[in-house]
Amino acid sequence: MSDPRYPDHELLVAPARTRPELWRLVVGLFVIFVIVLLLNGALRAGLQTLAPDFWRNEFSDPAGQGGTPGSMLVLLGSFGFVTAAVLITLGLVQKRSPLQVLGPLPLALRQFWIVLRALLVLGFVLLVLPPYSMDQQPLTPNLAPGLWAILLPFSLLGVLLQTSAEEILFRGYIQQQLAARYKSRFVWIGVPSVLFAMGHYLPGAAGDNALVIAVWSGLFGVLAADLTARAGTLGPAIALHLANNVAALLLVSLPDSLNGLSLYTVPYSMSDADAIRAWLPVEFGAMIVSWLTARLALRR
Repeated sequence: MSDPRYPDHELLVAPARTRPELWRLVVGLFVIFVIVLLLNGALRAGLQTLAPDFWRNEFSDPAGQGGTPGSMLVLLGSFGFVTAAVLITLGLVQKRSPLQVLGPLPLALRQFWIVLRALLVLGFVLLVLPPYSMDQQPLTPNLAPGLWAILLPFSLLGVLLQTSAEEILFRGYIQQQLAARYKSRFVWIGVPSVLFAMGHYLPGAAGDNALVIAVWSGLFGVLAADLTARAGTLGPAIALHLANNVAALLLVSLPDSLNGLSLYTVPYSMSDADAIRAWLPVEFGAMIVSWLTARLALRR
């Protein structure tokens, strides 16, 4: 039985009820992990074997932090393996039509564009507001504007691959299969959000900020799950995630990771406790406003 607070969620959950067993979800996640591991290994081996030295060095980025345009594009593009693995697993383990994970495709595309358009307007409004102080420290130029513009179509495609893959896995596969098995939204919203937060827990890179960033990611997961359940498709959550990550990866990023395609970087690192914790309330406020904007756009 569907949650009466989220009637449109049934569009996503009903197909998952044919095989809702929890063991299938556990097996499915293991299959996804293996497929992604094998495909990423094949990609690394292919680049190391076939790419000329210049491109091999550009793509490999030994630190693994997406610090060059090539390595960042490869990193973002590799999330396509996650999408492929989920779609394969849906057919093999849950015996579902793979595209059902998105919801009705025409509706998903329409909702994606409605929400993305609203978030673009919101972003413009926030841009013209009086700027935040950033402790009076200016942003640092990263990529040359010309190179950034040339790479932008590929960068946007890469971010779309990355964000849609995460939504398909967490708010798609995991959320739908849990909702088919458990009525409580604390399970089908809470469990994927906790897993999403765990995936963003990076103590090696973030130091003392690791837990705070993971909690922020978990809260984003809750909002994306709520938006998905209200809409009945993954379109709005993908649009919300895309807008957030375009700002964080292509416009202004951190200087020590995932900055290979960014126009600017902030003047502090991910592990700078004072700066990150001072800025997170602003990020949290923007996240809440973006979620509310998406909900309002869907009601029109």
